[in-house]
Amino acid sequence: MSEAPLTFGWEEWVALPDLGLPAIKAKVDTGARTSALHAHDIEVFGPAKQPKVRFNVHPIAGREDMAITCSAPLVDRREVTSSNGETEQRFVITSELAVGGQNWPIEITLTNRASMSSRMLLGRQALNDYISISPTEKHLQPELNYEDYHSASLKRRAPNRALRIAVLSREDNYSTRRLVEVGEARGHTVEVINTTRCYMAINAMAPEVHYDGKRLPRYDAVIPRIGASITPYGTAVIRQFETIGTYCVNGSAGITASRDKLHAHQVLASKKIGMPTTAFAASPKDTSNLMGLVGTAPLIVKLLESTQGKGVVLAETKKAAESVIDAFRGLKANFLVQDFVKEAAGEDIRCLVIAGKVVAAMKRTGAEGDFRSNLHRGGSAKVVRITKVERESAVRAARAFGLGKAGVDLLRSEAGPKVLEVNSSPGFEGIEKATGKDIVGKLYDEVETRVRPQPARKRRN
Repeated sequence: MSEAPLTFGWEEWVALPDLGLPAIKAKVDTGARTSALHAHDIEVFGPAKQPKVRFNVHPIAGREDMAITCSAPLVDRREVTSSNGETEQRFVITSELAVGGQNWPIEITLTNRASMSSRMLLGRQALNDYISISPTEKHLQPELNYEDYHSASLKRRAPNRALRIAVLSREDNYSTRRLVEVGEARGHTVEVINTTRCYMAINAMAPEVHYDGKRLPRYDAVIPRIGASITPYGTAVIRQFETIGTYCVNGSAGITASRDKLHAHQVLASKKIGMPTTAFAASPKDTSNLMGLVGTAPLIVKLLESTQGKGVVLAETKKAAESVIDAFRGLKANFLVQDFVKEAAGEDIRCLVIAGKVVAAMKRTGAEGDFRSNLHRGGSAKVVRITKVERESAVRAARAFGLGKAGVDLLRSEAGPKVLEVNSSPGFEGIEKATGKDIVGKLYDEVETRVRPQPARKRRN
């Protein structure tokens, strides 16, 4: 801080840029040692050796609908006695105070000041030797404006803060480990939550998600990695987080639609996105007509809930197709029939789409004698350059399901790209190794952008 003298009245406009608060009214109280900030939903997170605290601030008195989420390293927990004689334990943080063109660090305790007209109190520790007090005046320093909370600049100027992120996953695999490693390297706290061990309190006033006997905290973001076998329960858990207001990288509706092959193809068709000709029927009497809708053999017969190439059969002749269809029907399995794109020659292209952009693409080639190109079935992958049309098809397909992160599988046909599948839980290992790109880092770029404060709507008088 420079040595230019400042004079404070009993109330001043200040900013706390480290916390993303561009304008706040503070009462100056030389009787208090430490400053206090109105905060709620206060929760400690992170490692025990370097704990952080996450909290929400209502910067404008009377506007409980406007909240800025903040986080900061936890400095101390201190017993504080207020002016009315009540004592409470408060969390203590440090932050830069900006006023009158000058900045300096101050200590702040977090407490509920909902009954106070000033959202903040400035104590002695914040008023250094250069500041004089004129207790009968106010706003002697430049006035700030609550309009900043309605401006797009609020998001641009928001500080990079530590986030608390949940990864919904039952597996300790490459993708889950990478999500933890990359997130923690960026200073975030990433907690892996076993989806099937979550349970929910469903009510209008305070919907909650519980886990191992405790209410889960408020997360800044949830990254779902829901296995196909638990899709109904996993999406119910995600819906609960959506109800709470947590940002979910992939929403429940998009995951549900993408997992049902029939539903997924209907979504793609409704958006006029190219895909292999597909047919579906429930009655065994319609087998010939069903095959006729798709075309001549060879045909693909695919279970509606197939994953990683399982439950996908190539029928090379009409007789073989009828046999496979009869077998699936005998098992009371739901399936669809698709045209086999011969010119793809056992290859497809996996496009990884994040936030409406293709961030990486690889060509997958099936193992010797296998028409399926899944890496889980012994296929191989290498980086590939995709065309503008292929890029647009992948982006449109991910957007059709409202997915912030998706693996879109394309076939190269003579009629242009055909979307084979939209995967809402794509793995990162194959595509990161094939392309050498930090895909998980790009995902965190999007998460960090999405959780920045949004400009608040103005109230109409």
